[in-house]
Amino acid sequence: MTSALSDPTLERHFKGHRDNVTSVDFSCNMKQIATGSMDSCVMIWNMKPQMRAYRFDGHKDAILSVQFSPSGHLVASTSRDKTVRLWVPSMKAESTVFRAHTGTVRSVNFSGDGQTLVTTSDDKTIKVWTVHRQKFLFSLNQHINWVRCAKFSPDDRLIVSSSDDKTIKLWDKNSRECIHSFYEHAGYANHVDFHPSGTCIAAASTDNSVKVWDIRSHKMLQHYQVHSGVVNGLSFHPAGNFLITASNDSTLKILDLVEGKLLYTLHGHQGPATCVAFSRTGEHFASGGSDEQVMVWKSNLDSGESGNDVRLQRNTTSSLQGPSASSTAHLPFGSHASLLRSQTSDSAELCNGQDSQTASHTQVRSRSGSRSRASQSHTSRDPSTRSSSTQQTQTQGLPQHTPHPQAQTQASDGGVPPALASTLEHIIGQLDILTQTVAILEQRLTLTEDKLKECMENQMEIGLHLQSRDQA
Repeated sequence: MTSALSDPTLERHFKGHRDNVTSVDFSCNMKQIATGSMDSCVMIWNMKPQMRAYRFDGHKDAILSVQFSPSGHLVASTSRDKTVRLWVPSMKAESTVFRAHTGTVRSVNFSGDGQTLVTTSDDKTIKVWTVHRQKFLFSLNQHINWVRCAKFSPDDRLIVSSSDDKTIKLWDKNSRECIHSFYEHAGYANHVDFHPSGTCIAAASTDNSVKVWDIRSHKMLQHYQVHSGVVNGLSFHPAGNFLITASNDSTLKILDLVEGKLLYTLHGHQGPATCVAFSRTGEHFASGGSDEQVMVWKSNLDSGESGNDVRLQRNTTSSLQGPSASSTAHLPFGSHASLLRSQTSDSAELCNGQDSQTASHTQVRSRSGSRSRASQSHTSRDPSTRSSSTQQTQTQGLPQHTPHPQAQTQASDGGVPPALASTLEHIIGQLDILTQTVAILEQRLTLTEDKLKECMENQMEIGLHLQSRDQA
């Protein structure tokens, strides 16, 4: 079981892009962050406050993916201009460019040894290149629609790819054959990546879900339906215990993969959160959004065991109904963003079915109905249209240590009879629904109060304006 966690904190934010931020990555030494944007520029942000950022101009159209090489000496970028560029991340902004595909190049990824690149494109192909002299090696050609993303496995023996053809394909790099296809029926995966152990993959989907598959058994291990918008990106914590996601619903979410639950919901971006990435050590993560902002957060996550020790076997009895998050954190935009946490006991877990809060306030609600308010923030989506059924987090395969009663119904000491456990589960489920309903009503009431106050202020302002005009 993981030990108590401190809350993630927003440490810095950078503004310099002139359009949506599309991709973000840390250098291996944490001294620099690379970002790409629809403004056709690559930015290199220096973590030391005194050092200025570098803007790299060279691409002729939107940049869709950036990544540091494992050594940190190069940054690769891909663009709608059908090219890939390799930059030296220094003030001189030196780069080499090669035409990689006949369509938009969607993603780029370095192999673990830094010797090869894999790129994906709207020309429906995946291509592998040498980093030295950018020599083309081979193509993978079985997708029948745009290929959004491709990543090397940690041991560089496999490649995983996701496409608009609603498949996620697993490739053997040496034989160049597709060894398995995972099918997405409700949407397609925007982003896909390997778990640090190399034993499973995670996909961020346009059906608002995040799925984790075992690549050996080809079974789905976990299915998280915790976002209310398209999931644009994800990143595994290097230890393998946590997964962070970014969505069009403006939130970032941190998932506890060992306990199979939603751990944090983070609000910071104004508009869709488009990309997210952990640093190489997992001590930080960075996010980008359609608000042109790059935010750097301190994760404060207990890394626990190393990624190779995290067990990912299938366990069909470990099903959680509803998000059993230990906290929900809402961060208003800005460098002084505050984060609220509501602690609950095992028998009264936090209900966080509503993630986007009301227009003028950042709120965290506990089961008791108490409410804390942070400083004024940007307008968020009214969550009243979301039902509890869309908040299910289904987990199959990771060791469970949650205090949820159903995780205890078959305890070896024979403590709770199955019939009683089933009744308790039903009661708790109904309580969850009631709590979420009350939360929705509170939010609607708060919105009504805020709107009424705004109308009264506007009326007074109009009255004063008319009075001053009459006096004139």
